[in-house]
Amino acid sequence: MPAETENPRVVEMRGITIRFPGVLALDAVDFSLRRGEVHALMGENGAGKSTLIKALTGVYRIDQGTIGVAGEERVFGSAADAQAAGISTVYQEINLCPNLSVGENVMLGHEPRSVRGIDWRATHREATRHLAALGVHLDVHSQLSSHSIAVQQLVAISRAMVLDARVLILDEPTSSLDREEVERLFTVIRGLRDQGVAILFVSHFLDQVYEIADRITVLRNGQLVGEYAAEALSRGDLVSKMIGRELNELEAISARSERPIDRTATPVLRASGIGRKGVLEAADIDVHEGEVVGVAGLLGSGRTELVRLLYGADRADTGTIEVHGEPTRMSSPRHAMERRIAFSSENRRAEGIIADLTVAENIVLGIQARRGWLHRIGRAEQESVVGDYIRALDVRPADPNRIVGDLSGGNQQKVLLARWLATAPELIILDEPTRGIDVGAKADIQRKVAELAEKGLSVIFISSELEEVLRLAQRVVVMRDRRQIGELDSSKVDVDGVIDYMATEGSVA
Repeated sequence: MPAETENPRVVEMRGITIRFPGVLALDAVDFSLRRGEVHALMGENGAGKSTLIKALTGVYRIDQGTIGVAGEERVFGSAADAQAAGISTVYQEINLCPNLSVGENVMLGHEPRSVRGIDWRATHREATRHLAALGVHLDVHSQLSSHSIAVQQLVAISRAMVLDARVLILDEPTSSLDREEVERLFTVIRGLRDQGVAILFVSHFLDQVYEIADRITVLRNGQLVGEYAAEALSRGDLVSKMIGRELNELEAISARSERPIDRTATPVLRASGIGRKGVLEAADIDVHEGEVVGVAGLLGSGRTELVRLLYGADRADTGTIEVHGEPTRMSSPRHAMERRIAFSSENRRAEGIIADLTVAENIVLGIQARRGWLHRIGRAEQESVVGDYIRALDVRPADPNRIVGDLSGGNQQKVLLARWLATAPELIILDEPTRGIDVGAKADIQRKVAELAEKGLSVIFISSELEEVLRLAQRVVVMRDRRQIGELDSSKVDVDGVIDYMATEGSVA
C-alpha cells in the first residue's frame, strides 16, 4: 500500500454512535478508508459491522458522531445520499434482475437515452466498456440468470462502478464462490484498488482477508477494538481481538473432561464424511451418551453448516449418519425429531421463538409438532410441562401467558431451550445458545446444559466464546473456512491453544 501521504482519507467516521431500543449498537466508533486500499472490517455476529456499514450507506441515521467524505462532512438521510457522495455497496445477496440481460443489469437506472427513450444499443455498448474496465469480458446480451453466482458478483461490482464510485463496500462477496472464482474476484478488486478506489471488505474467511487486505479494523460488542496494518497483525492476535474475554463474570461450571465418558460404547450419533458441495467439506463427528462436544471456529468457519446437515435442516451430498449404530437417512428435521434429536438455531428470532405467541405456546410447540397436530396436548399436561420448565430454567417473569416477544433475549433463549428439552431428546444441538444475552442468563443456560449432560443427555454445543466451549465440552471439533481442521481434548488445551490451532492449523503443545 502507498505511504500515508500518498493515500488521503476518502472516508472518515468519528465517534459514530447508534442506539436501538435497549441496545447500544455502536459506541463512539472511529473508522476511516483511504484511497487505493482494501480495508477489512472484522468482528463476530453482533460486533457492529453491519450497523457501521448501514451508517456509512445512509440506511441508518447516526445518533452521535460525524461522517466525512473527501474532506467534506456529510449527513446521509438515505442510501441515495450516500450514492451521490460516491459510496456504492455490493451485498452478499446480489441485488440484480436475473430475467434481464447482463448489459441491462450493469446500466440499470443509468441507461443512455435519446429522444425516443432508452438507446439500447448504446446501453449495451456502455455496459461492455464498464465490464472491460474491470477486465471482465461477457456477452452483454446474455440473460444474467445463465451465468454463475461468481459472474453475477462481477456484474454487480460493474454496476456499482457505473456511478464512478470512490468507495466500494463488499459485504461477504466470496461466501458462495469456489477458490478459482475467488481468485477472479480478487483480480478485479486489486485492479480497482490500483485505480484509487477505497474498498471496504467484509469476510469471515481469514485466509482471504490476509490475501487481499491492506488494513484491518476489528469491532467487538459495538466498540472499536483497534485498527491494524494487516501485515502487523497475526492471525492468532486477530482471532483473540475478535472473540475477546469474559472469564471473571461467569461462575465455574465443572462439566469438563473430569467426568469420564465411555467412548467404547456405540455413539448416540456418528457422522462420517458428511458434507455439501460449496457449503462444507466432508467432516466427521461422533457424540456419546452424556457427552458435550464443542464446535469451535469463527463465524463462517462451517460450524452452523455442519450441524444443519446433522439435523437434516440442509441435505448432505456426501457421507453417512448413524444413530445408535443404525444407518439413518437424515433428510429433514422431522426425521431428526423422530430419532430424538433436537436443534436450537443460532437465529432465535427467525428460526426459533414465535414472538407473538405466549411462553406456554412456545414451549409446547415442539411436543405438539412431534406428536402431530391431530393429537392435541391436554390442558393439564401443558400446564405441568410448562410449569416444570419455567421453574427449571428460571424463566422471568414466571408467567406462562406472557407474550414471548416481550421477554428479554436471555429469557427468550431459555424458552427456546425449554421447548426442545420438553421433547425429551437424546441429543440436543445448541447453536450459539448464549449469544446476545446477559451474564446471569448465560450462567443459567450453561449450568443447565452441564446438569443435563451429567444425567445422560448428549450435546453438540457451538459458541463464539471459547471459554464456555472449553468449560462445557469434553472434546472440541475445530472448524475453519468451511472444513474440519481437527479435534482437541478440552482437558489438554486452553483458550490460547484453541486460538492458535484455529489460526494456524498447527498442533497444540
